[in-house]
Amino acid sequence: MMQHEISSPKGARRARKRVGRGDSAGGGSYAGRGMKGQKSRSGNSIRPGFEGGQLPLIKGLPMKRGFNNRYKTYYAIIDLDTLRQRFEPGVRVTPELLHRLGIIRRTRRPVKVVGDGELDYGLTIAAHKFTASARAKIEAAGGTVEEL
Repeated sequence: MMQHEISSPKGARRARKRVGRGDSAGGGSYAGRGMKGQKSRSGNSIRPGFEGGQLPLIKGLPMKRGFNNRYKTYYAIIDLDTLRQRFEPGVRVTPELLHRLGIIRRTRRPVKVVGDGELDYGLTIAAHKFTASARAKIEAAGGTVEEL
C-alpha cells in the first residue's frame, strides 16, 4: 500500500453544514445565531478586550502599558564593580567622563552610585546620589564622595 492510496475511513470527513439557506435546508431562519443581538448580525467581530461598552480594564490600568510619571526622577545607575573595572586608582570620576567612556548613555539623567560589588582602591567619585552602602565602601577604600 502506498501513501497516495490511503483514504480516510467513512464518516471521517464531513462536509460543513451550510446555514442560512432556508428552512428546508435544515439551518434556516436564525441559522444557529439565536434572535437579535450583537453576535447575530452579519459582519460581527468583537475586538479582543471589548467589554460590552463598559470601560475596558486596559484603560483603567495606566501602569500596565505606556504610563510615564512626569514627576519621577530616573537615574543612570552605576555600581562599584563597573567603576573598579574601568578606572585606575586616584581618578576623579564624573558624569561627563562616564558618558565619554560609554558607561552611561545620556548626561541629562542624574547619576546614582549603588553599592553592588567591592572597591579595592581610592577613587574620587562625583555623582548626584549615593546609596549608604556605596558611600561606606568608597570611603572605606580611601576614596572620596562628591555630591553634585
